[in-house]
Amino acid sequence: MNPRALIDTHIESSQVLPAPMEMMADLPLTETAANTVIAGRGAIANILNGNDPRKFIVVGPCSIHDVKVALDYATRLKGLADRVKDKVLIIMRVYFEKPRTTVGWKGLINDPFLDGSFHIEKGLFTARQLLIQINEIGLPAGTEALDPISPQYLSDLVSWYAIGARTIESQTHREMASGLSVPVGLKNGTDGNIKVAVDALEASRSPHHFLGMNHSGQVSIFRTKGNPYGHIILRGGGGKPNYDLATVQWLEDTLVQRNLPNKIVVDCSHGNSNKDHTRQGQVVRDLLQQIENGHQSIIGMMLESNLHAGNQKIPADLSQLKYGVSITDKCISWDETEDLIMEIHDTLPVSPALAII
Repeated sequence: MNPRALIDTHIESSQVLPAPMEMMADLPLTETAANTVIAGRGAIANILNGNDPRKFIVVGPCSIHDVKVALDYATRLKGLADRVKDKVLIIMRVYFEKPRTTVGWKGLINDPFLDGSFHIEKGLFTARQLLIQINEIGLPAGTEALDPISPQYLSDLVSWYAIGARTIESQTHREMASGLSVPVGLKNGTDGNIKVAVDALEASRSPHHFLGMNHSGQVSIFRTKGNPYGHIILRGGGGKPNYDLATVQWLEDTLVQRNLPNKIVVDCSHGNSNKDHTRQGQVVRDLLQQIENGHQSIIGMMLESNLHAGNQKIPADLSQLKYGVSITDKCISWDETEDLIMEIHDTLPVSPALAII
C-alpha cells in the first residue's frame, strides 16, 4: 500500500513560506514605527484601565485592497488624529483578511492582485510593508486576527486586534487572543449572540496551551499567560442592532456579575447600521447621548470609512477600479468621516491634560 494514498488527497499543491523572522529581517521594524506601536498599545491599555479618559475610534476601509489608497487615507487620518487627540485616540483600521460566509475575495494577504492568483507570500510582504509605512506616519494600526499564522508575520506592527463575529466561538481564536501582545476586541456573533463574546472574553483572560508556529517557522507548543486587555465589541446581528440603551445596560450588568472588565466598544457598521453605511452617524450620535448620560463603559467605536462613499465590485479589467472606493462593505466618505469625528470630539467632555500620542 502507498502511504501517500492516505494523506493530502484533496491538496493540489503546497508551497513553503519564508519563516516570519526571515520576512521581518527583509522588512525590519523601524524605530519610528516601533515607537508608534508602543505608544498606541499603551494608550489603548490606559483607556481600558480607566487611566486615560479619552475614547478610541478604529476607523478606516472595510478592507485594504490598494496600498496607494491606504497611504493617502492614512496621511489624511493622521492630520485629523492630531486635531482630536485631546479627547479621542484614532486607530487606523487596516484589515487584510476577510472572513467569508461562503466564498469571495478573502483579502489582500490571500489574493493581493485581486485576480485569483493567490500569491499569499506577496500578500504578507505587502501587508507588512504597508503597516511599517502607516506606523511611520504616526498612526497606530488595528486589524482582525483571522488566520492563526498571520500574526507571527505582522503583530509587531499592530496596536489593536479584533476577533471577528465568524470566529468568536472558535477555540483556536480564543487561545490566540490569550497570547497576543496587544489589546483585543471580541465581537458578538453574526446572529447577534452577545453571550459568546462574553464567554470569549473570559476565555481569553485565562492561560492556554496550544499548537502554533513560532517566528522561526517551527511548529511549537505555546503556553500563554492570558490577555488582560480583552473587551467586548457590539456589532449587531440577526437582523437587528444591539447598541441600544437596554442592551448596553444588560451587558454592563452581565460583565459585572461575571467579574469581567466593564468595557464596551461599538461597531457602528455591520448589524448596528443594518449594513447601511449612511446610518453609521446615527449610531454614533446615539452612543454620544449614552455617554453623556453616564455610560462610561462605552470606551470606543468602530467606523467603516474610505476616501469615497459606497462600494464597487472587482471588475474583470482591474484598470476600471475606482480610486478610493471599497471592494467589500460600503463605507462612508472621507468628508463624512472628518465631520463625524469632529462631531464626536466636540461633543465629548473635556478631559484632563494627558501625555498623548
